[in-house]
Amino acid sequence: AGRLLAALAPLADAGLPIVGLEPSCLFTLRDEALALHLGDAAERVARRAVMFEEFLAAEARAGRFAPRLKAPHGPVLVHGHCHQKAFDAVKPLLEVLALLPGAKPQLIESSCCGMAGSFGVEAAHQAVSMAMAELSLLPALRAAPPGAIVVADGTSCRHQIADGLQGARTARHSAVVLAEHMA
Repeated sequence: AGRLLAALAPLADAGLPIVGLEPSCLFTLRDEALALHLGDAAERVARRAVMFEEFLAAEARAGRFAPRLKAPHGPVLVHGHCHQKAFDAVKPLLEVLALLPGAKPQLIESSCCGMAGSFGVEAAHQAVSMAMAELSLLPALRAAPPGAIVVADGTSCRHQIADGLQGARTARHSAVVLAEHMA
Protein backbone atom coordinates (compact mmCIF):
# COMPACT_ATOMS: atom_id res chain seq x y z
CA ALA A 1 0.00 0.00 0.00
CA GLY A 2 2.84 2.36 0.81
CA ARG A 3 4.48 1.76 -2.57
CA LEU A 4 1.16 2.30 -4.36
CA LEU A 5 0.56 5.56 -2.50
CA ALA A 6 4.10 6.71 -3.25
CA ALA A 7 3.49 6.07 -6.95
CA LEU A 8 0.10 7.81 -6.98
CA ALA A 9 0.86 10.78 -4.72
CA PRO A 10 2.66 12.81 -7.43
CA LEU A 11 -0.38 12.40 -9.68
CA ALA A 12 -2.70 13.52 -6.90
CA ASP A 13 -0.39 16.44 -6.12
CA ALA A 14 -0.56 17.46 -9.79
CA GLY A 15 -4.35 17.62 -9.46
CA LEU A 16 -4.97 14.64 -11.73
CA PRO A 17 -7.88 12.33 -11.09
CA ILE A 18 -6.95 8.77 -10.15
CA VAL A 19 -9.59 6.78 -12.00
CA GLY A 20 -10.32 3.16 -11.13
CA LEU A 21 -12.38 0.46 -12.79
CA GLU A 22 -12.61 -2.17 -10.03
CA PRO A 23 -14.64 -0.94 -7.04
CA SER A 24 -12.82 -2.97 -4.40
CA CYS A 25 -9.44 -1.68 -5.60
CA LEU A 26 -10.42 1.97 -5.99
CA PHE A 27 -12.22 2.17 -2.66
CA THR A 28 -9.14 0.74 -0.95
CA LEU A 29 -7.59 4.12 -1.74
CA ARG A 30 -10.56 6.01 -0.30
CA ASP A 31 -11.14 3.84 2.75
CA GLU A 32 -8.63 1.21 3.85
CA ALA A 33 -5.55 3.32 3.14
CA LEU A 34 -7.00 6.01 5.40
CA ALA A 35 -8.06 3.52 8.08
CA LEU A 36 -4.52 2.14 8.13
CA HIS A 37 -3.25 5.65 8.92
CA LEU A 38 -0.79 5.63 6.02
CA GLY A 39 -0.19 9.34 6.30
CA ASP A 40 -0.64 12.47 4.28
CA ALA A 41 -0.05 10.73 0.94
CA ALA A 42 -3.04 8.47 1.63
CA GLU A 43 -5.23 11.50 2.29
CA ARG A 44 -4.07 13.30 -0.86
CA VAL A 45 -4.61 10.21 -3.03
CA ALA A 46 -8.01 9.49 -1.45
CA ARG A 47 -9.24 12.98 -2.38
CA ARG A 48 -8.35 12.38 -6.06
CA ALA A 49 -9.49 8.73 -6.34
CA VAL A 50 -12.73 8.27 -8.31
CA MET A 51 -14.54 5.43 -9.95
CA PHE A 52 -14.68 5.45 -13.75
CA GLU A 53 -18.39 6.29 -13.64
CA GLU A 54 -17.94 9.02 -11.04
CA PHE A 55 -15.37 10.63 -13.32
CA LEU A 56 -17.55 10.35 -16.45
CA ALA A 57 -20.69 11.55 -14.67
CA ALA A 58 -18.87 14.64 -13.38
CA GLU A 59 -17.43 15.31 -16.83
CA ALA A 60 -20.89 14.92 -18.43
CA ARG A 61 -22.44 17.31 -15.88
CA ALA A 62 -19.65 19.83 -16.68
CA GLY A 63 -20.35 19.49 -20.41
CA ARG A 64 -16.98 17.90 -21.21
CA PHE A 65 -18.27 14.38 -21.94
CA ALA A 66 -21.02 13.92 -24.49
CA PRO A 67 -20.29 10.72 -26.39
CA ARG A 68 -22.26 9.61 -29.41
CA LEU A 69 -23.83 6.39 -28.24
CA LYS A 70 -26.25 3.89 -29.76
CA ALA A 71 -29.43 2.85 -28.02
CA PRO A 72 -29.25 -0.46 -26.14
CA HIS A 73 -31.14 -3.42 -27.60
CA GLY A 74 -32.86 -4.21 -24.30
CA PRO A 75 -33.30 -3.05 -20.73
CA VAL A 76 -30.17 -2.21 -18.77
CA LEU A 77 -30.02 -4.00 -15.40
CA VAL A 78 -27.38 -2.97 -12.88
CA HIS A 79 -25.95 -4.88 -9.94
CA GLY A 80 -24.06 -2.52 -7.65
CA HIS A 81 -20.84 -3.81 -6.10
CA CYS A 82 -20.84 -3.68 -2.29
CA HIS A 83 -18.21 -0.93 -2.26
CA GLN A 84 -20.23 1.12 -4.77
CA LYS A 85 -23.27 0.80 -2.52
CA ALA A 86 -21.33 1.62 0.64
CA PHE A 87 -19.80 4.76 -0.87
CA ASP A 88 -22.93 5.97 -2.71
CA ALA A 89 -21.25 5.39 -6.07
CA VAL A 90 -24.17 3.57 -7.69
CA LYS A 91 -25.87 6.87 -8.60
CA PRO A 92 -23.04 7.96 -10.94
CA LEU A 93 -23.06 4.48 -12.49
CA LEU A 94 -26.78 4.81 -13.27
CA GLU A 95 -26.22 8.39 -14.47
CA VAL A 96 -23.55 7.33 -16.97
CA LEU A 97 -25.58 4.37 -18.24
CA ALA A 98 -28.51 6.74 -18.75
CA LEU A 99 -26.39 8.47 -21.42
CA LEU A 100 -27.32 5.52 -23.67
CA PRO A 101 -30.19 6.85 -25.80
CA GLY A 102 -33.51 5.66 -24.45
CA ALA A 103 -31.93 3.73 -21.60
CA LYS A 104 -33.53 3.70 -18.21
CA PRO A 105 -30.99 1.73 -16.16
CA GLN A 106 -32.65 -0.29 -13.43
CA LEU A 107 -30.81 -1.10 -10.23
CA ILE A 108 -31.33 -4.71 -9.18
CA GLU A 109 -32.34 -4.61 -5.53
CA SER A 110 -29.80 -7.04 -4.17
CA SER A 111 -27.42 -7.57 -1.33
CA CYS A 112 -23.84 -8.69 -1.82
CA CYS A 113 -23.47 -11.09 -4.74
CA GLY A 114 -21.86 -13.46 -2.27
CA MET A 115 -18.50 -13.85 -3.97
CA ALA A 116 -16.54 -11.36 -1.85
CA GLY A 117 -13.23 -11.80 -3.64
CA SER A 118 -11.90 -15.31 -3.16
CA PHE A 119 -14.38 -16.12 -0.36
CA GLY A 120 -17.02 -17.53 -2.68
CA VAL A 121 -14.72 -19.84 -4.60
CA GLU A 122 -13.23 -21.47 -1.53
CA ALA A 123 -14.79 -24.89 -0.99
CA ALA A 124 -15.64 -24.12 2.64
CA HIS A 125 -17.69 -21.04 1.67
CA GLN A 126 -19.15 -21.89 -1.71
CA ALA A 127 -22.59 -22.91 -0.40
CA VAL A 128 -22.90 -19.71 1.67
CA SER A 129 -21.72 -17.67 -1.31
CA MET A 130 -24.34 -19.14 -3.63
CA ALA A 131 -27.06 -18.81 -0.96
CA MET A 132 -26.33 -15.08 -0.80
CA ALA A 133 -26.53 -14.79 -4.59
CA GLU A 134 -29.84 -16.67 -4.54
CA LEU A 135 -31.41 -14.22 -2.07
CA SER A 136 -32.24 -11.70 -4.79
CA LEU A 137 -29.56 -11.21 -7.45
CA LEU A 138 -29.78 -14.48 -9.37
CA PRO A 139 -33.60 -14.73 -9.22
CA ALA A 140 -33.87 -11.17 -10.58
CA LEU A 141 -31.57 -12.03 -13.46
CA ARG A 142 -33.41 -15.26 -14.23
CA ALA A 143 -36.65 -13.25 -14.43
CA ALA A 144 -35.16 -10.56 -16.69
CA PRO A 145 -36.07 -10.46 -20.38
CA PRO A 146 -33.72 -12.36 -22.73
CA GLY A 147 -32.26 -9.19 -24.32
CA ALA A 148 -31.43 -7.47 -21.03
CA ILE A 149 -27.96 -5.98 -20.67
CA VAL A 150 -26.50 -6.87 -17.27
CA VAL A 151 -23.95 -4.46 -15.82
CA ALA A 152 -21.75 -5.36 -12.85
CA ASP A 153 -18.52 -3.46 -12.29
CA GLY A 154 -17.04 -5.88 -9.77
CA THR A 155 -14.93 -8.70 -11.16
CA SER A 156 -16.18 -11.02 -8.43
CA CYS A 157 -19.77 -10.01 -9.11
CA ARG A 158 -19.44 -10.83 -12.80
CA HIS A 159 -17.95 -14.23 -12.01
CA GLN A 160 -20.68 -14.98 -9.46
CA ILE A 161 -23.37 -14.14 -12.02
CA ALA A 162 -21.73 -16.32 -14.67
CA ASP A 163 -21.24 -19.22 -12.25
CA GLY A 164 -24.65 -18.90 -10.60
CA LEU A 165 -26.50 -18.76 -13.91
CA GLN A 166 -24.19 -21.35 -15.48
CA GLY A 167 -23.31 -19.00 -18.32
CA ALA A 168 -26.94 -18.21 -19.23
CA ARG A 169 -26.18 -14.47 -18.82
CA THR A 170 -23.00 -12.46 -19.05
CA ALA A 171 -22.55 -9.40 -16.90
CA ARG A 172 -20.24 -6.72 -18.26
CA HIS A 173 -18.41 -3.78 -16.77
CA SER A 174 -19.97 -0.39 -17.50
CA ALA A 175 -16.86 0.61 -19.50
CA VAL A 176 -17.40 -2.38 -21.78
CA VAL A 177 -21.11 -1.58 -22.18
CA LEU A 178 -20.29 2.02 -23.11
CA ALA A 179 -17.61 0.88 -25.57
CA GLU A 180 -20.06 -1.57 -27.18
CA HIS A 181 -22.53 1.27 -27.71
CA MET A 182 -20.18 3.84 -29.23
CA ALA A 183 -21.77 5.25 -32.39
